Amino acid sequence: MFENYKVYETTLAGRPLKLETGKMAQLANASVLASYGETQVLCNVTASAKPREGVDFFPLSVDYEEKMYSVGRIPGSFQRRESRPSEKAILTSRCIDRPIRPLFPKDMRNDCSVVATVMSVDPDCSPEIAAMIGVSAAIAISDIPWDGPISGVKVGLVDGEIVINPTLEQRKVTQMDVTVASTGDLVAMIEAGANEIPDDLMFEAIMKAHEVNKEVVAFINKIVAEIGKEKMSFESSDPDPVIFEEIENFCIEDVKKALDTDDKLVRDAALLPIYAAVHEKYDEQFENNEAKLDEIMYLIQKHVVRNWLKNEKKRVDGRGIDEIRPLNAQIDLLDRVHGSGMFTRGQTQVLSIATLAPVSEAQKLDGIDEEVEKRYIHHYNFPSYSVGETKPSRGPGRREIGHGALAERSLIPVLPSVDEFPYAIRVVSEVLSSNGSTSQGSVCGSTLALMAAGVPIKAPVAGISCGLITGDDGVYGDYMTMIDIQGLEDFYGDMDFKVAGTKNGITSIQMDLKVHGLTPEIIKEAFAKTNKARNYILDEIMLPVISEPRAELSKYAPKMLTTLINPEKIGDVIGKQGKTIQKLQEMCNCTINIEDDGRVFVSALDIDKAQAAIGMVETIANGPEIGAIYKGVVTRIMSFGAFVEIVPGVEGLVHISKLDVKRTENVTDVVSVGDEIIVKVLELDDQDRLNLSRRDALVEIEGAVVEDNAEAPDRNRGDRRKSRGNFKR
Repeated sequence: MFENYKVYETTLAGRPLKLETGKMAQLANASVLASYGETQVLCNVTASAKPREGVDFFPLSVDYEEKMYSVGRIPGSFQRRESRPSEKAILTSRCIDRPIRPLFPKDMRNDCSVVATVMSVDPDCSPEIAAMIGVSAAIAISDIPWDGPISGVKVGLVDGEIVINPTLEQRKVTQMDVTVASTGDLVAMIEAGANEIPDDLMFEAIMKAHEVNKEVVAFINKIVAEIGKEKMSFESSDPDPVIFEEIENFCIEDVKKALDTDDKLVRDAALLPIYAAVHEKYDEQFENNEAKLDEIMYLIQKHVVRNWLKNEKKRVDGRGIDEIRPLNAQIDLLDRVHGSGMFTRGQTQVLSIATLAPVSEAQKLDGIDEEVEKRYIHHYNFPSYSVGETKPSRGPGRREIGHGALAERSLIPVLPSVDEFPYAIRVVSEVLSSNGSTSQGSVCGSTLALMAAGVPIKAPVAGISCGLITGDDGVYGDYMTMIDIQGLEDFYGDMDFKVAGTKNGITSIQMDLKVHGLTPEIIKEAFAKTNKARNYILDEIMLPVISEPRAELSKYAPKMLTTLINPEKIGDVIGKQGKTIQKLQEMCNCTINIEDDGRVFVSALDIDKAQAAIGMVETIANGPEIGAIYKGVVTRIMSFGAFVEIVPGVEGLVHISKLDVKRTENVTDVVSVGDEIIVKVLELDDQDRLNLSRRDALVEIEGAVVEDNAEAPDRNRGDRRKSRGNFKR
């Protein structure tokens, strides 16, 4: 039945890697079940037979699907089925998309769909890597035109050693989490998070990953040689060279004049009449395909910008090749938020706002990996007005989610631990104006916002991007790199190499390419330029505005205190049906959260109330301190004394003889139920009963004088024992 079924096996980082084809999804252009250890991902690729009409780009979609059955769980949603992809799945889709997209023909307009479905997960073997390799093999053996294959691996740093595809236990302690994709000879994609790793060590890790990738690419190429299909032909979207040359000659001088400005609005306005003139002259010639004219105009602008950069070392805004745009940093722009910072680079402007909250407000995650919550959340918003457009807001897309995750990854290494700073933290980066490198503007603005909010980060983080222009010979020929690319240089260039870090080292990398890959020399050059630039941004722009995190939080931020109690006492603090903890929260106008390990987090706007709540929790868990004075509430009155609750759930007796400094005949002469009184803890007797004294508290606090014969007879001692027999502290 499965006469075309084939299995190919090798090893990757000491674990078995198996690619199967010919059994499943036989109607797809190609299907591969990639197994890495016990992780299994089904990778399918399909392409339409005809091009999509009216598009000026290659319509590729990449979807990485997480199935909860892969980890033996039922989805937590109301419908109990997978719904929209998780943020992790979206980021993995982008990671697979970025290295494979440049390898498709640039003039192809046939729809192409890539779907990687995670069906089984071995925690020691990354499904993201299995998916990337499986997708690569599927496209390579299909009839879809493609210049692959690629391979991808993860790199960790454990105990000072570079580790390829770290296991679950190694991932818990790794100092870097780097994904590297490669073709047979070039590095095609880098996605990294790291704990301030030096450039040279990061470069070494990337090169080690590249060497492993080349072995996997060779393995896939052997499969292609055996069962690869003949690539299908397609209708090229490239314009007729004669017509292209005619239109270029008609408008190129005007295009050069329009592009030669550092103001995006001026440039866009200057291009409008040129587009109108081209359409007026050539629309009839392109009847029913006027969009082709816009594609030709794009190619003309691309030719102008690339020629300026490559041959004339000229940038559209007049800067030098290694010159950064004008920079500005500000803090405290919004009055009532917990922290705000705005970073402006040329016409790119990002306002970041930090919000602090109890740890209980950390984001809960329902995915297929081991991460169940996020204490630090970074959201990135890119409204249409930031580029002068009028589109309605439809929620974050993949790009917004990706940029938010990149900023989040950049800042996590410098955040204090939950024990050092017991808060959940959310930062929102609002892009106010965009002309390139908004993600790195988010990193800088968010550092400012966190420091302004009083978050004790270990070091400030800055980010910058490096661009690339290649010649006819590609990356092996005459190329040039430039720092701080703006939108036009990103749009028409070959690379957006983003690096964020502190003065000590790298915290994140994201490399986007339009070429097949990079040589080691280009990567080294990008590291050198971004290192110099980010140190300049930190020293000259950001630190003069705020040199270190503020010592105090905003008055509008919750004040958080924490303590540790015996886990066996958690039930006492919570109380029956939660009544004790509810009363504590009401009394102190605070929020109390207790972890299973006995950590208690108290959040309140008033620090005094937070401290009072902590004191009460410790009293409940550890017992009242003998000799300490408390303010309590009278809960019951007996003939022999009054019962006083010194904290919720902890009650003791003030004997009639200890009620006042003068002789007391009747308890009700001194106190009533509901009265607040001060009491001193005398003892915890041999029957675990708490004895209190108002008289001793008055003497100690107010200097009251005890009258002679103030001791009252201990009447009704039998009744007292009876009434207190069931009392528990």
